[in-house]
Amino acid sequence: MLEGGAYAWFEAPSLAAGAKLVARIVELGEALPDVDLRAGGVRLRIRPGVLERDEVELARLISEVARELGLVADPSVLQGFRVVIDARDVPPVLGFWRTALGYDLVGDTELADPAGRDPVFAIQQLDEPRPLRNRIHVDIGRPAEAVEAARTAVGQEPYGAYQLTLADAEGNEADVVPGEALTEDWRALFGAMTFYPTSSPIQASRLATAVAQLAEDAGWPLLVDIRPTGVTIDSGKDRWEDGVYEAVIPFAELAGRIQAAARELGLRADPANLRFVQLGFDAVDTAEVQAFWLTVLGYERDPRQDLTDIYDPRRLGPVIMFQSLDAADEERRKQRNRIHCSLAVPSDQAQVRIDAAVAAGGSILDRTPSNCTLADPEGNELTITTQA
Repeated sequence: MLEGGAYAWFEAPSLAAGAKLVARIVELGEALPDVDLRAGGVRLRIRPGVLERDEVELARLISEVARELGLVADPSVLQGFRVVIDARDVPPVLGFWRTALGYDLVGDTELADPAGRDPVFAIQQLDEPRPLRNRIHVDIGRPAEAVEAARTAVGQEPYGAYQLTLADAEGNEADVVPGEALTEDWRALFGAMTFYPTSSPIQASRLATAVAQLAEDAGWPLLVDIRPTGVTIDSGKDRWEDGVYEAVIPFAELAGRIQAAARELGLRADPANLRFVQLGFDAVDTAEVQAFWLTVLGYERDPRQDLTDIYDPRRLGPVIMFQSLDAADEERRKQRNRIHCSLAVPSDQAQVRIDAAVAAGGSILDRTPSNCTLADPEGNELTITTQA
């Protein structure tokens, strides 16, 4: 149990192998849970109260099917990442981020991606007055029309080096980046993405199976996420560009084949609500700070020379990138961020993560039975929690 849902990760040797698990779940006559199909495995999330069958019973059935297919579960890799923003006055800050992200309001102070792909944002009351000295910012990629609507709704003209930055009422910043069309169906939102609404689990499974086989044949390890409303297909950040993989065909040709497969199933793309969210960390010693986050999150470095990105090898968590901070900027360096992070992990994995974080240069700031707040070598905070 993580973040109010039952999660599982099953290792799989290919996208096509993972798609077979999806098809078998549909054959059971069950509504599909949330499915994240990857080249190395499948993550499933059963949201409480969403499906008719008891969550525990459905989880048991899925596990049985996975074992029949030779897929092995690995609960140790499961984690839920969220962004927490401290605010003096919560409602206007909450309203800004809801608009900028295009998220749904959950409860009084949480914002969630309707598709459950990008991290939850929680806006919480500031515990004590303090100036704004964030060393963390947010990048948000959305279709150009959605970005224009967000700018109008918050009543701001973008500013900054690239004329992309918007700020909430207390100065927390987001670069809200308009994505342009790549093809009729695909949008460039840091990566290449499309979304096909589907009318049934069977239709979603058929599309996912077709995409998995096409991507595998072409040498592109796409991300295929299945939800009750449809299927999102994503290249991953920057990975649609030619030369990133030793692919058999160019990405544009694969995109065309996927579009044709969708049309054969009677599907039309609706990219209006697509998005991409990443975090940027400013640091004096970027290598030292990067090492902490690599370790505690189980991430990997992007091997390209011109990037400082680290990423989830299963492409389930947000990308984090690092930028240089002037060591002379003492006021900004010493102040606690208004933006910090939280990581939900299985209870039997919490101490392992904490020990690894400390060994990587982190320090423990506070601890309770279910939460441990750590600081990286430059004071950016992460709370590891086991609360389900």
